[in-house]
Amino acid sequence: MVFHMKTTLQIDDTVMAQLRREAARQGRTMSELVETALRNLFRSQKKPVNLPPLPVFHSGGAFVDVANRESLYQAMEGR
Repeated sequence: MVFHMKTTLQIDDTVMAQLRREAARQGRTMSELVETALRNLFRSQKKPVNLPPLPVFHSGGAFVDVANRESLYQAMEGR
């Protein structure tokens, strides 16, 4: 069973006129548009999910000095 609450809102006349036009254009009620807009607003305000930190590995250092082009070529060619 779905319950609806009737309420009164004070909306600027220009916003109300836009709401009426948009509701007519979409073939929907003004209440549907307002409810959809509020749902979208609340959905976009969800807190971001706190992800666990990425693992850290201690590999013992780099095998190649990336600033040295020749050592990079040697490492890629297996020399």
